[in-house]
Amino acid sequence: MLLVIAATMTSCTGERMLLRNGEQILFLGDSITELGTKPNGYVALLREELSARNPDLGFEIVGAGISGNKVTDLEKRLGKDVIERHPTIVVIYIGINDVWHWSLASHKGTTKEEFERLLREIVARIQYSGAEVVLCTPSVIGEKFDGTNPQDLMLEEYCAISRKIASDQGIRLCDLRKAFIAYLTAHNRENSEKNILTTDGVHLNNAGNRLVADELLRFLGGR
Repeated sequence: MLLVIAATMTSCTGERMLLRNGEQILFLGDSITELGTKPNGYVALLREELSARNPDLGFEIVGAGISGNKVTDLEKRLGKDVIERHPTIVVIYIGINDVWHWSLASHKGTTKEEFERLLREIVARIQYSGAEVVLCTPSVIGEKFDGTNPQDLMLEEYCAISRKIASDQGIRLCDLRKAFIAYLTAHNRENSEKNILTTDGVHLNNAGNRLVADELLRFLGGR
């Protein structure tokens, strides 16, 4: 059973979607989404839950996550991996690597200016194609809930960009960052760096995948 999140949380904003017959929901992102298509991953959990809730509807769930991707990579493959597939709903879950890669040897993150410019362009192109967009904030790079993970400050700045884009462009926002911090504040009593919602501070374990699936069900819960 998916995790039950407190009803008072406001991590997701926007009206619930009414799923239609023939809907194609595409999940665009990095390794978190790529792994999310595997058993107990958040994409797989959503497929199971939506099928159970809407047994009379025919719809397709598509995973389009690639390990290591940043917003720059999504922009490059947007045509082939998204637009040409003609999805009706696109869930974008990106931003972790754009921040995390600044701290990794032989890697480079994405500047805030480029992150905002390209994410706005990606959202606009998907909207122009006729699909609805759900934009997720990046979740965590380290699971300490008190702001002491090394990249917390930078990650919050990129989350603020995603929130502003969602507001400016009139799309649904799933604020996973807010949901993760709320959960970790309640359940990470020892303020551990990992193993509450992730395996390594970034990639989701079963509990993390369930949390993401449950948050997205606020939008994709069916009719």
